[in-house]
Amino acid sequence: MKLKKGDKVIVIAGKDRGTTGTILRAMPKENKVLVEGVNIMKRHQRPTAKARQGQIIERPVAIHASNVAIADPKTGKPSRIKISRGKDDARERVAVKSGESLK
Repeated sequence: MKLKKGDKVIVIAGKDRGTTGTILRAMPKENKVLVEGVNIMKRHQRPTAKARQGQIIERPVAIHASNVAIADPKTGKPSRIKISRGKDDARERVAVKSGESLK
């Protein structure tokens, strides 16, 4: 999986298609990512001794990595990622559309 925590991504499939967000957590073993503000789930929490009042908590749920594309740093449009060798033979992620390096 070429996506990492902190990457700007665009959702390309599903109910939140077109939404832009930042990856909060990458789960390469499950091939899923947790994106800020995307795929929000509501969880009803019962009243407990600590929290005397019940409440509805909204939190993001992981989506499949194939449903997001990295946002091109130059244009902001969806792009693919390729791995290339940069200076000092270091591994570097590059946006395919513009050729810009991803940090």
